[in-house]
Amino acid sequence: MTITEIREDDYCIQYDSSLTTVYFEGKLSLRDPSEYSPITDFLENVVSSQSGDLTLDLQKLEFLNSSGIRVLSKFVSNIRKNKIDIQLKVLGSKDIAWQSKSLRNLQKFMPNLVLAIE
Repeated sequence: MTITEIREDDYCIQYDSSLTTVYFEGKLSLRDPSEYSPITDFLENVVSSQSGDLTLDLQKLEFLNSSGIRVLSKFVSNIRKNKIDIQLKVLGSKDIAWQSKSLRNLQKFMPNLVLAIE
């Protein structure tokens, strides 16, 4: 099992290779997409290291600003556009308002994305 992470004061992103899951936690409100580049690189490294299923677990991500939503949308879009052999699943929480509204839009970028908002 390999767990890698990005940890800052307001958020933590961890990848558990044994579960093929990236866990997001906290509040992500960086100023613009360029500040999200370490996260973008992290996600791209995860994708390049595997095939099959990948889960993004956002259930504990309390806040994601519009720049972060754009970065997440672009990530999903790039998987589809580059025909990467990954079945992407996104887990959200119905108790976090932004997730119910914004995560459904990811299916526009990748129609076969599995979305579970629980």
